[in-house]
Amino acid sequence: MGKSSLRVRELTCMALLVALNCISAYLIIPLPFTESPLALQTLVVNIVGFLLRPKQAFIVMGVYILLGLAGAPVFTGGMSGFGKMFGPTGGYIWGFLLAATIISILKGNTYQWKRFALVSILVGIPVIYVCGAIQLQVITHMPWCHVLYIGVLPFIPLDIVKCLLAVGIARPILKELTI
Repeated sequence: MGKSSLRVRELTCMALLVALNCISAYLIIPLPFTESPLALQTLVVNIVGFLLRPKQAFIVMGVYILLGLAGAPVFTGGMSGFGKMFGPTGGYIWGFLLAATIISILKGNTYQWKRFALVSILVGIPVIYVCGAIQLQVITHMPWCHVLYIGVLPFIPLDIVKCLLAVGIARPILKELTI
């Protein structure tokens, strides 16, 4: 495979992952006690980290954020703009950027189910939660215990499941990908 065809394949994969992340923001379950719905985005963030090199993962998540800032309705529930990014739940989106990049750095060079699972559950998801909880608390001035109650704890069980699904999804794709 020539260098230009590899580059086309790499860019196509990255574009598809941006699109997948945009789509996953629409697959939500609103929760009555918080502004943060259950969404499939953490699944996609993990997949991005597992499939791409760190720079590529950063670019994919950065392009997603730029699309939303430019007004494309790509954030959860079809939202967009600076108000969403710098509002109470925008920290989770910033966390996606960091988590995908860090997962990509820590995953290693070969697929290992246990390593991928541990990196996503013990590092990736906490990075998203920390970024999200900090911004939620700074914007709303809620007590930290309330921030944890509405912005972190309800999401842990399903996020663990999404991490494990991402690990399983990544394996067959990585067998076919050479980017």
